[in-house]
Amino acid sequence: MADRPVIGIFGAGKVGTALARLLVDSGYEVALTGSPRQTALDLLVSVVAPGARVASPSDLVQGSDVIIVAVPFGKAATVPWEAFDGKVVVDATNYWPPVDGHIAEIDADERSTTEIHATLNPRARVVKSLNHLGYHDMEDDAMPAGSPLRRALAVVGDDEGAREVVARLIDDLGFDAVDGGGLANGRALEPGHPAFGREHSASELTALLDAERVLAA
Repeated sequence: MADRPVIGIFGAGKVGTALARLLVDSGYEVALTGSPRQTALDLLVSVVAPGARVASPSDLVQGSDVIIVAVPFGKAATVPWEAFDGKVVVDATNYWPPVDGHIAEIDADERSTTEIHATLNPRARVVKSLNHLGYHDMEDDAMPAGSPLRRALAVVGDDEGAREVVARLIDDLGFDAVDGGGLANGRALEPGHPAFGREHSASELTALLDAERVLAA
């Protein structure tokens, strides 16, 4: 993988376009694809994420080193996971009943939602990250490396190399990356848990993740 991997984003909503802006500003090549029902997607992206390009889903997968899934949770299964063999895939989705309604099979499943998504393609290098801050915070809270008030974001996944790739990405975006270990630890990043939607330093977030692991043990 090149020093600056090509990033493909599924989802041209507020999260996807905010990430695209930050990534382009950080020197990454970025491709976006959106819902088939989104009209004038090229115009939208040129306005809200200048420098990013629009690609078809197949072209995006073929041409990207890292894929970010930034679609609404209920649409995650429509993403072509079967095409993600060998790709680093960042699951930035959240199951949130106030938005998604209660989904009985998700409520009854003890796994993190990203563990569930990872079963859609065991050959993908799936990481959970970028889901525990709001799209409006992505640009507002980004700070240069070494800033004393720099916010931390966690990276969890069973593939250590994939975690390292995403950690470098997070650092370039303007946040401190915290390695949260295996994908099973992803519950700590989901709605209803202390890491979700809160501003934490790297040491604070590390302590929260460690506490969640203890509680789950």
